[in-house]
Amino acid sequence: MMSRKYQSIIILCLSFLVLAACAKESSKEQGKGDKEVNLLFNFATSSLDPNVDTSYVSLRAGITETLVHLNDKDLTIEPWLAKSWESKDGQLWKFELRDDVTFQNGKPMDGQAVKASLERAMKDSLAIKNALRIASITAKGNILTIKTEAPFPEFPSELVHPNTSIMDVTESDFMNKPIGTGPFAVSKFIPGTAVDLIRYEAYWNGAAKLAKARFSFNEDANARSLALESGDADIVFRPEVESLESLKAIDRVKVESTSTFRVHQMTMNLERKALQDINVRKAIDALIDRSTIADTILHGHAEVAKGPFPSTFSFAPDYPEKEKGLKAARTFLEQAGYKEVKGVMQKEGKPLTFTLLTYSSRADLPLIAQVFQSDAGRLGIEVEIKQIEIPEEYMAANRDWDVTTYSNLTAPRGDAGYYLNATYHPNGALNFSGADDEHLTAMIDELNMTVEQDKRSDIAEEIALYVDEQVYNSFILHPNTLVAYDADKVENWVTSRSEYYMLTNELDVK
Repeated sequence: MMSRKYQSIIILCLSFLVLAACAKESSKEQGKGDKEVNLLFNFATSSLDPNVDTSYVSLRAGITETLVHLNDKDLTIEPWLAKSWESKDGQLWKFELRDDVTFQNGKPMDGQAVKASLERAMKDSLAIKNALRIASITAKGNILTIKTEAPFPEFPSELVHPNTSIMDVTESDFMNKPIGTGPFAVSKFIPGTAVDLIRYEAYWNGAAKLAKARFSFNEDANARSLALESGDADIVFRPEVESLESLKAIDRVKVESTSTFRVHQMTMNLERKALQDINVRKAIDALIDRSTIADTILHGHAEVAKGPFPSTFSFAPDYPEKEKGLKAARTFLEQAGYKEVKGVMQKEGKPLTFTLLTYSSRADLPLIAQVFQSDAGRLGIEVEIKQIEIPEEYMAANRDWDVTTYSNLTAPRGDAGYYLNATYHPNGALNFSGADDEHLTAMIDELNMTVEQDKRSDIAEEIALYVDEQVYNSFILHPNTLVAYDADKVENWVTSRSEYYMLTNELDVK
C-alpha cells in the first residue's frame, strides 16, 4: 500500500498540474479578450455626429447602424434595424422595427427613439431633409409610420445613407460620443486623430469578436502605407498606389483592389460666367486625358469613365463618341469666342483663367489637378490650384471657384436615383455645380415616381445622356477601392463596394 507521504506528493503534483492548466486556460481567455485592431482611414473628422459627418465614421466604425442595409453582393437593400417595410401607394410607409435592439447605454431602440433620431437628422442636416422628403412620422411600439411629401417608391433605399444612422438623441454629446446600436461603443475620441472603441457586449446581432478597435485617421497616403509596413496599423484604407508593389512583397500583407460605385469627376460651377457657355465646358471635358490618368496615376486600378455610372450598371448608357485632345478643346473655345493671343487664351481682351479646387485626402485628385493644369497651360489657360480640406463644406459655402476634382459614390444602393437627385436636382445635397435645368429636374422627378426597375433604368439612361450632352460636370474615371492589411493577424475583413461597412462584429484577429 502507498504510504501517506507518497500520496501527499502525488496529490501535490496533481494540484500543480491543475493550477497550471487553469492558468494556461485563463491566459488563453485573457488573450481572447484582448483582441483588437487598428484601422487607418484616409479622411479625418472633427465630429462623430452621425447625422452630419461627411466621413461617415460612426457607421464605418460600427458605432451606429441604419434602418436599411445594402447587400454588397447583389446590390439590393435588406432589413437591418428595420425588420420589414411596406407601402401600398409609395407615399405612406409602415416600418416594423426589430424588437431585440438596445442602444449602447442599455435603453431599448423603439419607435419613439427612432422617430426622434430621424427628426433630429432632418433638423440638423438640410441634405438629409431634402433626400428623405418626409412629411410626417408617427410611432407606436415598434411600428413606425412615415408619410413622404409625394409618392416616393425608392424611399427605403434612402435609409441606407450613413447620415440617417439611428442614435439615442437623449444623450446629447453627439460630436464626441454618439450612442448608437452598433457592435462598438466609443471609449475615447480625439478629433482629427482617432476614435477608440470597445465591444458592446449586448449587441443585438452577437457581441463582436474584437474586444477593442481603433479607427484612426491620416490623410497622407504614403504615411498610411508606412504605418502598415511598420505594424502601427493593421488595416489601411487606400494606401499609396505607388507603394502597392512593395506592400505586396511583404509576406504578411494582403492587398485588395475592388471595383466600386465611385467616380472621380470634374465638378463645374455653373454660376461662373465662362462655364455657362457649353463650348467652354466641352473644352474642359476634351482636355481631360482619362487613359493617361488611369494608367499613370492609378496604375491601372481604375476604369475610364464616360459618365457617372460604371459600365456594368444597367442604367449606364452607350455614349456617343466625343472629340478629345488639345485640338478639339481649342476648336470648342474658338466657338465660344476665345482665341489665343501671345500665348494667352482670351475673349474681348480678358484672359480665360480657372480656380481649381482639390484635396489631399484622396491622393490621386491633386495629381489629376496638376495634369489638367499642365494641359490647360498648353492652350494658354491659367489654372490656379487651391487645396481645401472638406470639399463638401467648401463648395457649399463658397462660390469663388470654377472647377473641382471631386470623388463621389454614384450608385451606393445599386440604383441611379441617389446620385442624380443629389447632384442635379435643385434641392440636391451634392448639387455643388448649381445645376437648375427645368428639363433635367422634370426627368429626375419622373424617375422618383417610377417603381418598375426596367422603366427606372430607361429613365436613368435618358438623364445620363442628357447630362453628357449638356456637359454638366466631366467624369474622369471609376477608381477601385484599395485596402491593404496584415493577413497574418486580421480575419474576416471584407472590402465592401459601398465603402460603408468596415468594423463589424465578425471582424477578428488570429
